[in-house]
Amino acid sequence: MEPVNIGVVGLGTVGGGTVDVLHRNSAEISRRAGREIRVSRAAVRDLDRSRICDTSGITLTNDPFEVANDPDVRVVVELIGGETTAFEIVMEALEQGKHVVTANKALIATRGNEIFRAAHERGLVVAFEAAVAGGISIIKILREGLAGNRVKQLIGIVNGTSNYILTGMREQGSDFEPMLREAQALGYAESDPTFDIDGIDAAHKLTILASIAYGIPLDFSAVYTEGIGTIQGKDVSYAEDLGYRIKHLGIARRRENRVDLRVHPCLIPESHLLASVDGVMNAILVEGDAVGQTIHYGAGAGANPTASSVVADIVDVVRTLTADPGNRVPHLAFQPTALTSKDVTPLGDIECAYYLRLLALDRPGVLAEIARILGENNVSIEAIRQQGTKNHDGNVSVVIVTHKTREMSMTRAIGAIEALPAIAEPIVRIRLETLEA
Repeated sequence: MEPVNIGVVGLGTVGGGTVDVLHRNSAEISRRAGREIRVSRAAVRDLDRSRICDTSGITLTNDPFEVANDPDVRVVVELIGGETTAFEIVMEALEQGKHVVTANKALIATRGNEIFRAAHERGLVVAFEAAVAGGISIIKILREGLAGNRVKQLIGIVNGTSNYILTGMREQGSDFEPMLREAQALGYAESDPTFDIDGIDAAHKLTILASIAYGIPLDFSAVYTEGIGTIQGKDVSYAEDLGYRIKHLGIARRRENRVDLRVHPCLIPESHLLASVDGVMNAILVEGDAVGQTIHYGAGAGANPTASSVVADIVDVVRTLTADPGNRVPHLAFQPTALTSKDVTPLGDIECAYYLRLLALDRPGVLAEIARILGENNVSIEAIRQQGTKNHDGNVSVVIVTHKTREMSMTRAIGAIEALPAIAEPIVRIRLETLEA
């Protein structure tokens, strides 16, 4: 068979890694795909800049639309990120009858419904394995490997930057700001780390995973999102004293007629496998009714791990070039006509346990008053600890761990406790998940 020409838009870390893997493993890839795959054209921002990959034999351009419109290119690989230009390039490629591979989680999470509709109408494939968790093939696992399961819950550490910061805070006894600066110095965090530390990146990924797991349209706006910027070193230390670790989790959980979709910090038992996922690594727990709990672990970013997923998608697309479009694996696992919207559980209705840290006046009756308010709001205390000695104002840190209760009950209780004259500052609230099967 004739070789398949690939056009790559963006030769940065992931794009350069993709070209490198295609060159380095070309013989093996050809044996798997059934034909040679070669990069014939690539779009770059600066034609004079040195590359991390060998570009010999590749026609370079600074106009990405030249790649999308090149008649010799059959598959366009979009690796520039962002939503606006990337969307235009992808839609142009589809308009020109070309299959698309992308690693762009923001694009899929926010514009994926439009993109997949256009691809379906034209009998084309849009592959996006690298959009979630880098080198972990979680999309293929959900879409194909677990196709016989009714997914009960999906819980993941899917942002390496946040995980690196929280790991360093625990291991080094550091606070948030120094660890953020260290992550930036090492290249794990951008100069503007907002997407990572505010949870937006993780929410993009959870949007995609939940759609595939539950057969629902993509809806990024439905995900409750909370970052790690309010977590202090003392919270990480107190959690460890209680037998927990703090992780930034994406959580999708099936209810009767609803799904939970939320991203936020969580205390999890230190004995759970997810608690041992440190540094920039990612891990995703998937629980199916047939298979039970499975955990998928690996590098969530980086040139080679992400390129591994991009190239796997390219191979899959090449394999389907001669296949009947009706027999391909659907983009979001379920047939397009079978996607059904589900209500997302309002945050106030979720149920979980909680970690609370208070700064309270150290005098008789204060703890009793706090316990009274919690009880009146149907919040039961599992543990309560005074941390250290009182400060110069006569205040002391108190940590409370509750049993499972509704979020709205906890919110009412926190409001009433913060109104007490004996409470010196806003209460820190971190949700607690046991991750039980």
